Amino acid sequence: MQKITQQLILSLFLFSIVMVEAQTLTSVIIDSATQKPIPFVTVQLKKKGVITNEEGRFTFQLDTSIKPTDSLFISCIGYASIKKPLNQFTESQIIMAAKAIDLNPVIVSNKQYTPREIIEEVEKNIVKNYNLSFSKKRIFFRETYDNRVLKTDYVLKKSSIEAFNEAFIDRVISQVPKNNTLYYESLGDIYGGTTAEKQKLDLIKASELYDKSMELDFEVLEERFNKIIKENVKTDSYFKIKSGLFGTKVEADEMFETDVDSTDVAALNEKLEQEKKNKENRKKYFATFKRNKIGRIYQNLPIFEDTDFNVLFKPGRYELLLEDFTYLGDAAIYVIRFKPKRSEDFKGKLYINADNFALVRMDFENVKPLRNFNLLGISIREYLAKGSIIFTKGENQKYQLSYYDFLKGTRTGIRRPLKIIEKNKNVKGRRKQNELSLKIDAAFGNKNRYELVVFHETPISADAFEAFTENNDVLPTFMANYDPKFWEGYDIIEPNQAIKEFTSLGEE
Repeated sequence: MQKITQQLILSLFLFSIVMVEAQTLTSVIIDSATQKPIPFVTVQLKKKGVITNEEGRFTFQLDTSIKPTDSLFISCIGYASIKKPLNQFTESQIIMAAKAIDLNPVIVSNKQYTPREIIEEVEKNIVKNYNLSFSKKRIFFRETYDNRVLKTDYVLKKSSIEAFNEAFIDRVISQVPKNNTLYYESLGDIYGGTTAEKQKLDLIKASELYDKSMELDFEVLEERFNKIIKENVKTDSYFKIKSGLFGTKVEADEMFETDVDSTDVAALNEKLEQEKKNKENRKKYFATFKRNKIGRIYQNLPIFEDTDFNVLFKPGRYELLLEDFTYLGDAAIYVIRFKPKRSEDFKGKLYINADNFALVRMDFENVKPLRNFNLLGISIREYLAKGSIIFTKGENQKYQLSYYDFLKGTRTGIRRPLKIIEKNKNVKGRRKQNELSLKIDAAFGNKNRYELVVFHETPISADAFEAFTENNDVLPTFMANYDPKFWEGYDIIEPNQAIKEFTSLGEE
């Protein structure tokens, strides 16, 4: 008895240290059989929830209202749920075991539904099962942009300006980064309903993590280009820029950079005012861009009819297979595999609560390119679109989006001629002055990932939504290297190892 009391005191002591010093609970969740991390596990504490990343890791912020005896609830489809007090989590890992399949009485006693009938029941019960009215949601949005140059071939066919030679073009191409990864993270409250237009965003904090040395130095290139132009081109010339069948006209004076005289106070004030305006516009643009992107995510959820994932509303277009039964906590779950019969874009799995016919998770992957454009030497192929969408039950016992993960891959190609011709209408006899003619063959690959985590959702009235005014005064904080302290005190989805190890080449 004395030993048990000592252990309890020790646990409480350790917990108090965590509360005072770190105020976080950090762990990794492991499969008991495979010893591999389990992604997308829901971790809940006192009506707040986080989700593990693809490496099975999570961090939970603990405030002063948390007591050592408060229970942490951990759940994932196919695993036995864990619920125990915080002071019993003393290891650095949390082990989850697969739950044995034991047919739930609901499944045994109810009508034996076909896969299509199950999906039809989901569609019938959407209004009853989901939050579809206005709400306020605390969200964390992470965007990853991985850009790669796959090919940069060219043939210089003609150049009447000596400085515009192969060496100059090679120098320009050599300065284009071959690989470049950028991370953007945003935390805030989004107010809205179920359409992309009916959204308002209150940004709290944001960051941008990338290597500035990977950016193309446009100022250096512009200075070099302007020097060549000034030495070889008349200021009253104009340029015809042609690429295949298309052409445009640019006046020469538009290509010359104008400097502000440091003694001209009015001009300097005007420039400073313009810089201030540009910063305000960037704030507005940044918030608007994030709000619109999050709004489109909500509008495109599979529980809405006008969506890219239309299997719930048009099941007849898919081959459906009741693949398995599993569990989410004590709830029996139907697992239905779907793939298109003809022209639909996605295949995947649906996880449906057998008791109330709520879709709790959808995994999806494209079966064909979503876009395959090729015209006049320009090609765009959207070859990859895969991810997961997870819904969890909120305080009002209705389901809400808790996690959205989408990976998109695109390949873009340019294979066409380019001509830049200098002409001058004031020169007698020969209007054409100079010409630069190239044939370009370039290809670029992009993989973009979007992760949206919803920590909690509170219903609000339409009047409350209309009354809220956006405050667009947040710009992302630039980081050259990952800073683990930046999000200290906030709930986010734990960064993966690639983000944690991100270091700019120009930084030590």
